[in-house]
Amino acid sequence: MRDKRGFTLIEILLVVVIIGALAAMVVPRLTGRSEQAKVTIARVDIESNIASALKLYELDNGTFPTTSQGLSALLMKPTTSPQPSNWNGPYLEKEPYDPWGRRYEYAYPGTHGTSYDLYSKGSKPEDESSWVTNWKRAEQK
Repeated sequence: MRDKRGFTLIEILLVVVIIGALAAMVVPRLTGRSEQAKVTIARVDIESNIASALKLYELDNGTFPTTSQGLSALLMKPTTSPQPSNWNGPYLEKEPYDPWGRRYEYAYPGTHGTSYDLYSKGSKPEDESSWVTNWKRAEQK
């Protein structure tokens, strides 16, 4: 009598088919999540993290950094005019990059009904509808 240990080819193929079917159902649901997560991270950076640093800078110096000084004014005291009178930074630990690996865009004064414009060009820089900004929410209110 033969000792029957192990799996038959049919059993292995059946398991592979079941795993493939499960993967086919789960993977499409997860693929869009990574892009959503990146947008959420950018939104939190823009509306919370960088915004808080900019507000602290403004409280200390009476104004936001100029466009030419940019967000680097939150890392080290600007040497260009107007020099901040009461810089107590650094206000950020490191240069802020969006989840797509690009620097956040900054402009002061803002041109969209905001004190300053702060945004990421998202996954499709050429398509403004994919940008994550600090003014889109303000326009919707």
